[in-house]
Amino acid sequence: MKDITGERGALEWRTAVALGVFDGVHLGHRTVIDRAVMLGSGELRSVVFTFRQGSVTNKGRLRLLSDKDKFYRLEQRRVDLICSPDLSEVRDMEAEDFVSRILAGRLRCRYAVCGKDFRFGRGAAGDAELLKRLGEKYGFEAVVLDKLALGGETVSSTVIKEHIAKGEIVRANELLGYRFGYRLPVIHGREIGRTWDFPTINQLLPEGIVMPRYGVYCSRVKTGGKAYTGVTNIGVKPTVGAEKAPLAETYIIGFGGDLYGKTVQVSLERFIRPERKFESIEELRKQIERDTEEARKTAIE
Repeated sequence: MKDITGERGALEWRTAVALGVFDGVHLGHRTVIDRAVMLGSGELRSVVFTFRQGSVTNKGRLRLLSDKDKFYRLEQRRVDLICSPDLSEVRDMEAEDFVSRILAGRLRCRYAVCGKDFRFGRGAAGDAELLKRLGEKYGFEAVVLDKLALGGETVSSTVIKEHIAKGEIVRANELLGYRFGYRLPVIHGREIGRTWDFPTINQLLPEGIVMPRYGVYCSRVKTGGKAYTGVTNIGVKPTVGAEKAPLAETYIIGFGGDLYGKTVQVSLERFIRPERKFESIEELRKQIERDTEEARKTAIE
């Protein structure tokens, strides 16, 4: 996938363009992206036109993915090109200007694929019906897809975030189509777990990303080309002293290497129990043993 965000001038190919924020690249987003990829085969090229994550995150609106993880997920959909400007670059463009200058002009759009609730232009004045009419004027076809439903529930970023915030990670993962998690550098922690034969890695959770319910999760950890079962605590570790910011602390079952400073992917699979303060360090240690055994059973099953 080639990033053409900083390039100027019209593309040399006609294209099929997937339009949307695609903040989670979840199953619903994939219906739009995959249709553009299908239409962009042969002499055309597929393009995802989206925005930098931080530029569309208003106060109280949390992201499911960082830009890096979003691009990684888009690459997996076999997208040819991505154009991902800051929202401020097009926010004040009138709807028809966006179509004529960006879609028809720069991207040489032949097909524009979007969801039924897609909005564009100044003040979000443009909708899918306007896109169809402007497509006829500027020489492309607008393909508008209905929202995807799974198990009686609409697949949307809002719904997925609600499940994550409640610790309903199994359902969130079903709607995402992949395991929710983080690809973050490992930082130094208090290293208390090493004295209990439970050495852990600590990752500082970034601001702006949706926060899972505080508690312990069975997780999947990828490092060095291998995947391991993990036990991940999301929270502030109240028993050993409150942290200033929430951490993901993970014990990787069967791994004994040094990961400080390295970037590690931790994905949450199942909620085990809420975070709570224990009366003693010994009580906490015994609970970690039980959590680890619970995670082992899940991995076997």
